[in-house]
Amino acid sequence: MLDYHIALPSKPRIVSEDERSGVYEIDGLYPGYGYTLGNSLRRIILSSLPGAAVTHVKVPGVAHEFSTIEGVQEDMVTVLLNIRRVRLKFLTDEAQTLTLSVKGPASVTAADLKLPGQVEVLNPEQHIAEIVGKTNLEMEVHAERGLGYVPKEVHQKERVEVGTIALDAIFSPIRRVNYEVENMRVGDRTDFNRLRIIIETDGTISPHEALESAIETMIHQLRAIVGFKEEKNADHETVSPEASAHQGERGGADAEMLKTRITELKLPLRVEAALDNASIRTVGGLVRKREDDLLSIEGLGQKGLQDIKRSLSNLGLTLRTQ
Repeated sequence: MLDYHIALPSKPRIVSEDERSGVYEIDGLYPGYGYTLGNSLRRIILSSLPGAAVTHVKVPGVAHEFSTIEGVQEDMVTVLLNIRRVRLKFLTDEAQTLTLSVKGPASVTAADLKLPGQVEVLNPEQHIAEIVGKTNLEMEVHAERGLGYVPKEVHQKERVEVGTIALDAIFSPIRRVNYEVENMRVGDRTDFNRLRIIIETDGTISPHEALESAIETMIHQLRAIVGFKEEKNADHETVSPEASAHQGERGGADAEMLKTRITELKLPLRVEAALDNASIRTVGGLVRKREDDLLSIEGLGQKGLQDIKRSLSNLGLTLRTQ
C-alpha cells in the first residue's frame, strides 16, 4: 500500500526578502499539494489581511466628485484619485480623521496632511493637488481599517454629512502575490512539490508578516471545523465561584453569555489564535483569567490584552482581578 505520510513539508524558507517584497519556499509537499496550498494561501493573502484606506473626503464648497476647485489645477476626480493612492498605517482599529489646510500657490502632497497620533503616512511624497492661485485648500479625509475592496455605494449607505464624498476603498495591503510549483526529489521519488510564494506589499505590512498571518488564518479556520461535532470542553467551560462572584458584583452575567464562543467577540485573528492555543474558547473561560495570566500566553501581548478588555467591556464584563 502506498504510504501517503512518507514525508512532511518543510517550514517556509526565505529565498529573498526586503521591506516590501519577499520570496519564500516550502519543500517536500506531496504531489499536487503545491497547487492546493499555493492557491489557498494566495486567496487568503489577497482577501483576508486587514489594511487602512480613505473612505470619505469633504472639501468646503465642493458638493460632488465632478466639481472643480477654484485655484486648483486638478479637477475633483483627479484629486480624489490621488488621495486614494495615499498609503496609511494604522496603530489602532478606530476610524480616524485627517485634515489638510494649504495656502497656494503650492504643490500639495501627502506630507501636508495633519495626522492623528495613531496614523502614519508611508508615501508622503504622493502628489494630491497643485494650487496655482492664492486659494486656501482645506480638506477633511476620513480613513478606517477594513478587508479587501469595498465600493463607495456601501459607504454611501451610511449616514454622512452633506458634501461628503464617498470613495471606493482598497483596504488590502497586498500589491501582488503569486506562486510557482516545481517538482523535487524526496527519497526515491521525484514528483514531490516545491512551492514558491512571491509577495509584494504596500509597506504597511511586511511580506513575512503577510505570509505568517495567512498561514495562521488557514490553521484557525481548519481547526474550527475539525470533526463533525463541537468540542465538549469548549461548550461546557465553567466559571469558577470567584469569577462568578466577581461578575455578580458588576451586575451579573447570564449563563448564555458566558457560553459565547471567543470567535463571536470579533477579536483580531492573532488574538483568537493565541487564546485557542491556550484552550480558552468561551467568554466564561476568558473571564476566569487575570491580566497576568493572559500576558503569559505566547503571541498575545499588551495590544492583544487591550483588545480583549475592550470586547469584554462591550458585554459589561471584566477580567478576574484576584
